Amino acid sequence: MASSIKLVLLSALAVLLLLPSSGDSVITTKGYVTDHGGPLLKGDVNLAILWYGNVGRIQQSVILKFIGSLSKCNPNLDPQVSTWWNMVESYQSAGKRRHEGEGDLKKDAPPTPIRVRIVNQTADRSYSFGKTITPHLIPDLVKKATEGASPSTVAVILTARDVSVKTLCTGKCSEHGSVGKGLSSQLYVMVGNPMDECPQDCAWPFYKSVLRPVTFSMVPPNGDVAADAMVISLAQALAGLVTNPYHNGYFLQGYRHQIEAATACPNMFGSGAFPGYTGKMRFDPRTGGCFNAHGPAGEKFLLPALWDPATSSCWTLI
Repeated sequence: MASSIKLVLLSALAVLLLLPSSGDSVITTKGYVTDHGGPLLKGDVNLAILWYGNVGRIQQSVILKFIGSLSKCNPNLDPQVSTWWNMVESYQSAGKRRHEGEGDLKKDAPPTPIRVRIVNQTADRSYSFGKTITPHLIPDLVKKATEGASPSTVAVILTARDVSVKTLCTGKCSEHGSVGKGLSSQLYVMVGNPMDECPQDCAWPFYKSVLRPVTFSMVPPNGDVAADAMVISLAQALAGLVTNPYHNGYFLQGYRHQIEAATACPNMFGSGAFPGYTGKMRFDPRTGGCFNAHGPAGEKFLLPALWDPATSSCWTLI
């Protein structure tokens, strides 16, 4: 009897040790991600990437392959990154929306493909704006990323391990926003490297803390903790960018941050997930890496759960 109680207590302790710290991105039964009437992104979404600092080649390669997988389908693979992106696209027709300049509510047409393309890449290995990024530096980074591109291009800023982004840490591992005013403002996405800042939050479930030696950690699908963790953060930011570009689209207002399509279901990657457990996923027998999505050429990624506006519940690929 005593040994049974001890086993239960140890199991409970293991789950608690596995839990990442929580922030604002927690959905509860008291709130849902809902439509606030603002515009969504549709059609082509052109990205201008700024690799800020000495971002590793593996990290660049994995992130570029993930972006390239969003709009490409391979019928011989399942599940796919493009299927995950289809759920993001479904927000276009999730309900009635007020069209700009019209006084009545109209039903949106069926969702059309949102094609994500990289139109420009820039590397700043000299850390032109220093190694500490504060909010007032974001306009300069956006300008550097989109120099020569059209105003509709989205700046995507991805930082090296030794760069500190003051707005990203516990509770928020990536962000999207805009520089300027109104619908003509320049949209951007910011993703930090989690390895030196908040790895217990932003590199979960791949990171194993030396302070928590019994904590279970997953093997990243591409063998690089930072690369695969940044894919998760980038996926969250891109989903929010499309469904809530000007922060008046689909969201639930949290205490500090808006809760969006991919942050409404934190730390969920497969069916059966619960706090401290990722849920069902697949494992690569060759590498031991865990994943839940394929790219068109067989690449493997772990992607976060999304809030399904049609069912008002969390949805996962597996």
